[in-house]
Amino acid sequence: MSEQAVKITVRPNGPLRVEGSITLTDADGKQWDLTGKPAISLCRCGASEKRPFCDGAHNRIGFQCQASPGNLT
Repeated sequence: MSEQAVKITVRPNGPLRVEGSITLTDADGKQWDLTGKPAISLCRCGASEKRPFCDGAHNRIGFQCQASPGNLT
């Protein structure tokens, strides 16, 4: 059985877009039901009311983050 590789895309000033065979587990080991979801967007700004998922709050609060491989520290 071949599974699609997981791809994570850092969206400028936005969420982390995760695509592929995803299992999302909380600190207690409980899993979110991602049935039928080939991709999810995870909040980076901390303002989402649907955390860990993005709800677009980054636009409302003016979140700024230009993460890229060239600026790792």
